[in-house]
Amino acid sequence: MEVARVLPAAPAAAWRVLTDLDLWPRWGPTVTAAELDDGARRLTTGARGRVRTPANLWLPFVVTELQPGYRWAWRVAGVPATGHRVEPHPAGCRVVFEVPTLAAPYAVVCRLALTRIGSLLADGPRS
Repeated sequence: MEVARVLPAAPAAAWRVLTDLDLWPRWGPTVTAAELDDGARRLTTGARGRVRTPANLWLPFVVTELQPGYRWAWRVAGVPATGHRVEPHPAGCRVVFEVPTLAAPYAVVCRLALTRIGSLLADGPRS
């Protein structure tokens, strides 16, 4: 299942928002902090780290796929989680969340995240 939104922004700008851990709490309703085990702030294939939920629970994650500038996916607490994609579009770019079928209700959270990403891109993300 996919949840997507066309945004009037360059694909590279949207990609930065999706991959910069400092920005995750600003757009991710279920993320209050994120860090990588190696201390880096941007994702790479195989990167491992943890995210903090609003309940103050830290969950481990691993980036399972990453095509720079286009798509990344991860497993959170060992469970396949959302994929994240940026596609060029005549109006700017299309940002897509790929939601596993068993997590279909999470699409509501992804819609909110897309709204927040749109606002971040309109304001110019600050890290």
